[in-house]
Amino acid sequence: MTAQRRAAALIQVGLPAWIYLPATLGALFVIAPLVAILLEIDWTRFIPLISSESSWAALTLSVQTASASTAVCILLGVPMALVLARGRFRGRSVLRALVLLPLVLPPVVGGIALLYTFGRQGLIGQQLDVLGIRIAFSTTAVVLAQSFVSLPFLVVSLEGALRSAEAGYEHVAATLGARPTTVLRTVTMPLVAPGLMSGAVLAFARALGEFGATLTFAGSLQGVTRTLPLEIYLQRETDAESAVALSLLLIVVAAIIVIASGSRRLSGPL
Repeated sequence: MTAQRRAAALIQVGLPAWIYLPATLGALFVIAPLVAILLEIDWTRFIPLISSESSWAALTLSVQTASASTAVCILLGVPMALVLARGRFRGRSVLRALVLLPLVLPPVVGGIALLYTFGRQGLIGQQLDVLGIRIAFSTTAVVLAQSFVSLPFLVVSLEGALRSAEAGYEHVAATLGARPTTVLRTVTMPLVAPGLMSGAVLAFARALGEFGATLTFAGSLQGVTRTLPLEIYLQRETDAESAVALSLLLIVVAAIIVIASGSRRLSGPL
């Protein structure tokens, strides 16, 4: 019986041949637009096209705000994922649906919602305005808009990691007298570190490419709220070649981040 099990373990189940056709079509569907951008660029003018002052200001602002929004997502998303994955309370499914709602909302709708929350006449903005704090159409508004659309990506990734993680180690630590905070810090988080990394990378990439909510809630002020996606949109109206070059720059930056993160995950835990 043992020999049969070993033999069965050595047999690998292959894929049906037909599955490669739709898989290839799916890959081409993603790759073809990227190739089209590469073919459209005037490589002799690539550096001048992306080296304008406004372009570099937009890129710098995008990286800074995306980093800040990722930090916000980690600070808020980790507790939310823990509550959704391990909490036991009524209405948890409703809470999960509300938390994940920005995944399906049009970004412009998210921007309008943020405007009516933090704008000068908004739900919270009115009280902030009395204190002299104005968020809408500022760099802070960019971070909030990016965080709003990016947070669900981190929550989904980390919640999935928490649900699939082996809970036995946590039970052993609790049995030995470890407090819940100690179990969380020394057992739970190290176990789900890859999921946290994946979620953070997804959140950063989503924030880096955010357009609709940012434009609606923060506007397009050069050096203040004009991120790289907004700069690409504006350049498209006046200089199509520059817009294509900047699009490639954004793709390269996002690809470097994702590839570097994947290499780090493969090399070991955080």
